This record gives sequence, structure tokens and C-alpha cells, in this order.
Amino acid sequence: MTGPFRVLAWYAAILLLGAGRMVAQALIEPPFGLRWGDSPEKLLGWANRHALDVTISLPGDQPALRVLKIQPRKGLLPASQAAAVEGRFLGGKLYELTVHYFDPEASADTIAARFDELRKQLTAQHGALVANQQQRTVEDKFATKTLSFHREPVKGLFLLLAFTEVEDLLRETKEARFSLIYRNDNFKHEVQKEVEDLKKP
Repeated sequence: MTGPFRVLAWYAAILLLGAGRMVAQALIEPPFGLRWGDSPEKLLGWANRHALDVTISLPGDQPALRVLKIQPRKGLLPASQAAAVEGRFLGGKLYELTVHYFDPEASADTIAARFDELRKQLTAQHGALVANQQQRTVEDKFATKTLSFHREPVKGLFLLLAFTEVEDLLRETKEARFSLIYRNDNFKHEVQKEVEDLKKP
């Protein structure tokens, strides 16, 4: 292969790799109209439009990290069965979003049914979920049931669905909740490198 053709081949390979990574990251996008790399202001703007409560955490040992948790004063998030959403931002860019599902007005069995429904929806949308953990433990008259599933279409880009049910065996009551985590470790590593480069003299 001559010089000019070799250069063109390299450019084509780079473009294909870049396009492949963009398509892969698009396989799993965070909900609520968000995208990987969005700023906290986008999530804050959504919260303000719906008069939702916002809690901002600034970990002292991770100055580049911002954690925003948004939830209504009571009830559920707008047009959703979720009760809260939590975004993690590194260098001002979104790399993880967790949607929390709990409802004091709903029974544990209802929450479990919602979990199964969401699992089926995710399977239809993203493909079969892989079981991570399924166990039940009993301690001090409390039985804890945990279930979790994940989907990782490409390494470093995944969603995790986790369910927890706690049953008071003495009072014969139980509560349940579950969370859906969207995480892009590939993008996080890219941003982490940018943050570290900015610290260099």
C-alpha cells in the first residue's frame, strides 16, 4: 500500500472507531431527556420547572465531583413512578444517573410488581438482563430479599436494576424499593483524565 493510501486507511479506521464508540454509548442513554456529559444546570432546570426539592453534595475528598438528588416534597416525580433521581457529575459532566423507586402509599407486593414490569421493559428495550444477585437473609427477626440484574452492551457502559425487600417477621410487615442505575465508566475515565490534566502545572 502506497503512502497516500495508507494515510487514508488510517483516517478511515480512526473515523470508524470513533463512530463505533458513539453508537455504543448511545445504546444506553440516561432518562428524563438527559445525555452523557450534560451539566448539572440541565437537571437543575428540570427540577425548577417542576418545583422539586434539590439536595447537592460536594464530597470534600473529591472536589471535582458533584452529586444532585432531586425529589418532590411528597409523591412521585412528574410523569413517572419513580420517587427520586440522583445524578453524579465529574468536572461538571454527567456520567451516572440513578432513578430510585419507592412509594410509602404502595404495598411491598405492588413495588415488586412494578420492579418486574420495569425489568421486562428494559429487557424489551436493551436485550436480556443478566442476573447478578438473588438472595434472602434473616437476621434479628428481619428477612431481607435482594435481587439485581444488569445489562452491559459494551464494556464500561451499563445499567443495573436492584431490588430490596425487608420483612419484619415479628410484626408481619414488609417494605420494598428498587433503583435503576445508568453508568458510563468509559466517559467517566475520559473526564477524569481531563480533570487530572488541568491539575498539571
